[in-house]
Amino acid sequence: MTDPTRTLALTEGFFTVKDELPIERLAAVEGIKPKGVVEVRRAMVGKDILMLHVFREKGLIDPVHKHMDHETVAYLIRGKLRLVIGGKEFIAGPGTSWIHPVGVEHFSEALEDCEQLEIKSPPTKTWVSE
Repeated sequence: MTDPTRTLALTEGFFTVKDELPIERLAAVEGIKPKGVVEVRRAMVGKDILMLHVFREKGLIDPVHKHMDHETVAYLIRGKLRLVIGGKEFIAGPGTSWIHPVGVEHFSEALEDCEQLEIKSPPTKTWVSE
């Protein structure tokens, strides 16, 4: 059974506009407080998929965590990000994509201010807002 605290309301309609979406500043991801500023906009929530527009301030560190109920793919629009996924390290720049498979530990460090798209399936709320 799905944890109701991780469920998101579906987006109404077929379109969203970034500047009209509320910004959520994250207090925790998977129960762990990030070290720095990370903000998300829920770009689109469908029955089987979630798209987030994510902003990470330079210096942000997402501590090591994993997701047991969904996988995530991401695409870096701008900035530079140090990623460690399943023990493998990579420095991501604009145009880089990556995946967080179910159950695989990962963390990131924003080496510059970053903007990315993140897709989760099934749609899962992994964060608590401030």
